[in-house]
Amino acid sequence: MNRKKYIRATTAAMLSVGLMATALSGAAIANPCAAKNPCAARNPCAARNPCAAANPGGAKMISRPANYTPYKGNQAQLVKLGEKLFNDTKLSTNGMACATCHQSYGAYNESFAQPYPHKVGMASENYGVGAINLDEAVQMCMIGPMEAKPLGWKSKELAALVAYVGSLQKGFKPAAGQANPCAAKNPCAARNPCAAKNPCAAKKH
Repeated sequence: MNRKKYIRATTAAMLSVGLMATALSGAAIANPCAAKNPCAARNPCAARNPCAAANPGGAKMISRPANYTPYKGNQAQLVKLGEKLFNDTKLSTNGMACATCHQSYGAYNESFAQPYPHKVGMASENYGVGAINLDEAVQMCMIGPMEAKPLGWKSKELAALVAYVGSLQKGFKPAAGQANPCAAKNPCAARNPCAAKNPCAAKKH
């Protein structure tokens, strides 16, 4: 093959490869599986799933310290403060509040109707802890879903949240929380409704 024929053949091959790359690029743009999946939008009840992350020392953080004496105060005032804190996103580091998942009795297991201490699924499954007290459950939510530090064990804030959640417990009926999408027995293991029949995830392209 002479030099001119070689150059023409090489140029034609390069143009062919370029056209193929352009066609493939266009196909990728048109591919619905390449589009941003609307189901990936942040779910406030599953934000940075605490059940999937390692949480070393978590059991110690949610367990009452030795010789623990909780804060004592006027019960009515504590309940009032607790309600305010229950809806306060500033307690977390991720914009969540207790009410994010627990609004209208959402995300409470049936066991919430039982007197404390009792076994709580999240505590046993993720921290290896058996029966827990209500203040320990509050601390568990602080370091888990809310991704924050536990409250001071002798703090007024912890006592207030315990008082308010305790008042909610009195009116709780197991069926009340079932309408809430965060109310699955194990909210961290609950099936993601966006993952069902997802054509982009069903088959590897």
